[in-house]
Amino acid sequence: MIATQAALETKMLLRNGEQLLLTVVIPTLLLALFSSVDIVDTGAGEAVDFLTPGILALAVMSTAFTGQAIATGFERRYGVLKRLASSPLPRWALMTAKTASVLVTEVLQILLLTVIAFALGWSPHGNPAAVVLLLILGTAAFSGLGLLMAGTLKAEATLAAANLVFLLLLVGGGVIVPLDKFPPGAQDVLGLLPISALSDGLRDVLQHGAGMPWADLGILGVWAVVGLTAAGKFFRWE
Repeated sequence: MIATQAALETKMLLRNGEQLLLTVVIPTLLLALFSSVDIVDTGAGEAVDFLTPGILALAVMSTAFTGQAIATGFERRYGVLKRLASSPLPRWALMTAKTASVLVTEVLQILLLTVIAFALGWSPHGNPAAVVLLLILGTAAFSGLGLLMAGTLKAEATLAAANLVFLLLLVGGGVIVPLDKFPPGAQDVLGLLPISALSDGLRDVLQHGAGMPWADLGILGVWAVVGLTAAGKFFRWE
């Protein structure tokens, strides 16, 4: 039942034009544009080496947080979740299927963005295990926050808030603009955001060949625990 529901969730996501815009089109355009045109000072080295880890983090956020929050919020509004909750599929299994759908979509995103990045001259380094761990914890953190938003706010409020957060974190989360371009006080605050921890952790590993980024993993772990716990406690099915 979980596999069937996950396949259905994935098909619905891939058929949704707005979701594809968030999960595929925007990250791809940002990577191609800012890697090819000298708009933002990304420091020494090739721009694509700085940008690719941040765009990978953005892809995770767009799927696990923004896309999932909006889709789940409207499913809740239209009574879809209520009907599914009364079906033989347990509620925990439904959430597991949604998580599996998010992971499948992220794999497709990462494969596409990786191919484009290599075509643009990307030269990654570092430990693949650290990259996988960062992506898993980042997915957990953003999924918890997305489900918390979808399960507590009205669908229209979720739509507006999720898109606003996406834009704010795109600008201030170290995705395209390095955090050291912000004032020192702002850097300390922005560095604690999940998007900053994910993009900086991926950048340390893939661009600089660093070992396991424990500090960034710790930040993502805290966000994951807080987000998933709060979502489990406050999520309303109706």
